[in-house]
Amino acid sequence: MHPALKTLQKAIDPDRVLMNSMGALIESNGIRHALNKGVEKWEPGKPLKLILAGYVGTRNTGADVRVEEMIRQFRHVIGDDNLELAIMTMDPKLTAGYFRTVKQVQMPVVFPKFLFDEVPKYHGVIACEGSMFKSKFSSALTCFMAGALGMAAAENKVSVGYGAEAGDMTKGLQSFVEKYCRHSLVICRNEPSRGVLGQLGIRTTSGADTAWTFDPGSLEVGRKLLEDAGWDGKKKVLAVCPINPFWWPVKPDLMKAAARTFLGEYKTEHYRSVYFHNKTEENDRKYDAYIEGIAEAMETFQSERDVFPILVGMEKLDRRSAEAVKDKLSFDVPLFVSDEHDMYQMVSVLRSCQMLVSSRFHAIVTSMPGLVPSAGITMDERIRNLMNDRNDPDLFLEVDEDDLAEKILRIFHRLYDDGESIAEGIGRAIPRQLQLMGNMGIDFMDEVVKTYPEFPRKDLPRTWEAHLPPLPKVVSDILESYA
Repeated sequence: MHPALKTLQKAIDPDRVLMNSMGALIESNGIRHALNKGVEKWEPGKPLKLILAGYVGTRNTGADVRVEEMIRQFRHVIGDDNLELAIMTMDPKLTAGYFRTVKQVQMPVVFPKFLFDEVPKYHGVIACEGSMFKSKFSSALTCFMAGALGMAAAENKVSVGYGAEAGDMTKGLQSFVEKYCRHSLVICRNEPSRGVLGQLGIRTTSGADTAWTFDPGSLEVGRKLLEDAGWDGKKKVLAVCPINPFWWPVKPDLMKAAARTFLGEYKTEHYRSVYFHNKTEENDRKYDAYIEGIAEAMETFQSERDVFPILVGMEKLDRRSAEAVKDKLSFDVPLFVSDEHDMYQMVSVLRSCQMLVSSRFHAIVTSMPGLVPSAGITMDERIRNLMNDRNDPDLFLEVDEDDLAEKILRIFHRLYDDGESIAEGIGRAIPRQLQLMGNMGIDFMDEVVKTYPEFPRKDLPRTWEAHLPPLPKVVSDILESYA
């Protein structure tokens, strides 16, 4: 980059600029609400109009699955006659065919003015991304969801974070969340997240991820895809889900965007529009060691056990990592990536496997109702929290551990040898998650009625079972067997 651009870049913090812009518009919206200017208000007889804000439209299987199940739960606990749902999507072409009955609204990359214009059209906002309050992936993404919640809260409307996780945030982002989400309710999917938000004075309750009730349809779909890729229908299938854990967070960078446009620089780390991954020589070295560790473990395991290995990309950008592992193997291995397969196919493939090692949280979550023995190689607290909740603290590794290949190989053998007992433990863990998810439905309806006391609450027993969406048979069978 030209020295003058570097100097200017250091003087500008684009995340801070984004948060300041978003904060100013939230406060303007509060004034607009007080003056009753162009703001939709709920009245008895109207359906409740809610808009979901999250990370859909990128072909991230986990994000799409969890939102699909939120929608099913909302429709169940509120009732279709009293509900109108919309969802913000980054690319309608990538969510086409998803989220039936829900209006899809395309959001721009630069979002503050969009939220200022769009949120007042609804009676509330539901933030729906799992990594809701953290800087690990992108402070801008948290700013987007917290900004949407703050915009709704400024109008005294429903403002709920649903199935959220909270982790490390920059000081600026912490201040933003503390200021603008203080009147929101955040239903967290684990207790450590409640602790993080509690220190900021945010109102929270306990919940879970919402992907547990997802129904991918027939497992024959996944088996057929595996057979088409060369599986003989008999060997144990080992699925490995690699990512690039070291190029986060993504940040907006106008200087890099200009250098890319006019000088052809920063092509490899470009994410989209003015957003760029965090590419450094140190991160590249760590990534190479991670890819090498996975490939070496797969190579050795394949020589010791007769399995059918596959590589899975849960988000379309994971294709790069899957191909990087594939290129290091001496044998051919099929790829299943979400840029070619929808969420139903992806989860059907995962549940057709007998072993899974993943750096993607939702690959593990969506495979668990299929009782697939699983382990994690984690970059943050999500898989760590899940494995600890499952009482499997020995089934996760950190992405930058020493001797990674040797440790992954041990986990491969553990999944192969002890699969039945691991699956049994998974079955015992799921009912607790379903109970938490059902309670989320109760807490959510309590918040709706608190905000709109005249809203007609559906006549459901105040039990967690009654507030779950209709369950697929595989999940019902787990409840019957393990509850």
